[in-house]
Amino acid sequence: MDRFEEMLTFVRVVKAGSLSAAAERQGIAKSAVSRRLAELETRLGVQLLTRTTRRLNLTESGRQYYAHCQTILAELEEAELAVTHGDVALRGTLRIAAPLSFGISHLSPVLNSFMEQHAALKLELDLNDRTLNFMEEDIDLAIRIGHLEDSTLVARKLASTRMILCAGPAYLARYGEPRHPRDLEQHTHLAYSYIKSHYWHFVGENNEDIQVRMNERIRANNGDVLLRAAIDGLGIVMTPGFIGNEAIEQGKLIPILSDYVPGMEDIYAIYPKQRYLPQRLRVLVDFLVEQFGDRIL
Repeated sequence: MDRFEEMLTFVRVVKAGSLSAAAERQGIAKSAVSRRLAELETRLGVQLLTRTTRRLNLTESGRQYYAHCQTILAELEEAELAVTHGDVALRGTLRIAAPLSFGISHLSPVLNSFMEQHAALKLELDLNDRTLNFMEEDIDLAIRIGHLEDSTLVARKLASTRMILCAGPAYLARYGEPRHPRDLEQHTHLAYSYIKSHYWHFVGENNEDIQVRMNERIRANNGDVLLRAAIDGLGIVMTPGFIGNEAIEQGKLIPILSDYVPGMEDIYAIYPKQRYLPQRLRVLVDFLVEQFGDRIL
């Protein structure tokens, strides 16, 4: 079996998440994919994947080999583009994932400007708020907001956003305005689904960490949905400034407990650490950093 075919099959299995899905995408039998993978592991003398009834998982050796495969395939693609087209224009496809609200309001205009400058490029934009696994999904770059813990990723800061706790005038007229974070225990909260914690954190005197358990009435995986619910008087929401600022300026929402709410969350462009970064991705990241200019959104 050709080493390149083995490597390509392995990468496709990782991205597809299963042997059957990878076989379907390649148009070959599942048994052929399984055989190629087994031959690759035998030749390397290591186990690359652990198999359960539900999914495949990369071993540590598998993670290292996958990272090298990604680098080799990226270099191969760029070499082919260079000799095929004989120019320095950026080519290929950029696959980007970003939160829905931020993608619509701030990212898409910047990407449109970038695409106008590079006519040979193609773009696939996936707008969703869920956490991505770069190892298993065919994504080049993701935009994420807040603290990043994964040390296998490179993060370039684009901007910041101020977190705001707010509610609609009708809600506050009916239930009263909380004066201290503890007062929130008597209120109804609108919660963001992808935050695993059921607590809001506030900063009190002497940097005291005040935790308030949310009395959740609505959970949603999109900030604009929660904003609309707050405007309609259904509860109190914690929202990024780029989502809530306009409604506050229009008087549709009223900020509360501003002295207790933690300040800024940073917005990053993130991508996996790799020895070779495709030129189109390097140029895009530099463009995003320049365009956003570390502003407060």
